[in-house]
Amino acid sequence: MSASHRIDLERFVPFRLNRLAAEVSRALARVYGERFGIDIPEWRIIATLGDRGRTRAQDIALSTRMHKSMVSRAVARLMELGWVARTAGAKDRREAPLALTAAGQEVYEQLVPIVLDYQDRLLGSLTESERRTLERLLDKLERQLDLPCRPARPEQRARDGAAALPEPSRSGQAP
Repeated sequence: MSASHRIDLERFVPFRLNRLAAEVSRALARVYGERFGIDIPEWRIIATLGDRGRTRAQDIALSTRMHKSMVSRAVARLMELGWVARTAGAKDRREAPLALTAAGQEVYEQLVPIVLDYQDRLLGSLTESERRTLERLLDKLERQLDLPCRPARPEQRARDGAAALPEPSRSGQAP
């Protein structure tokens, strides 16, 4: 194999992003796993519901990039713990939005400062300008990959000077 057909993994962006994501997830999982006894999929569901409120399982799967069976198993466990409940209104159980219960909201509120502290420590070596640049670059890569995302909150748009992105369509396809 010629040198022009080799990958320098230490410079290959997909490899680096995967390593970073895996390490961040592992480190965070250790923190919330020890304190709350939850795993990564359960954390992602709690975080999504805490941030967005009532959300369908299929929308959680889409935004977190988890397989629907993984979401289903995690939702079942969180329901057993009494932290998540299906809300009324949908005829099909799969269409019923999920929501945090009061106990689940309490867990979420305890988790938020822990994970924000971890994020601050992770980004601690970056200047404020570098943090904003990283945020803009991540936004750009997510748009490049047509990852569903919500519009930035108004205060974020004003601070970053960025335009909001449209909501993803119900089919999960980017507009």
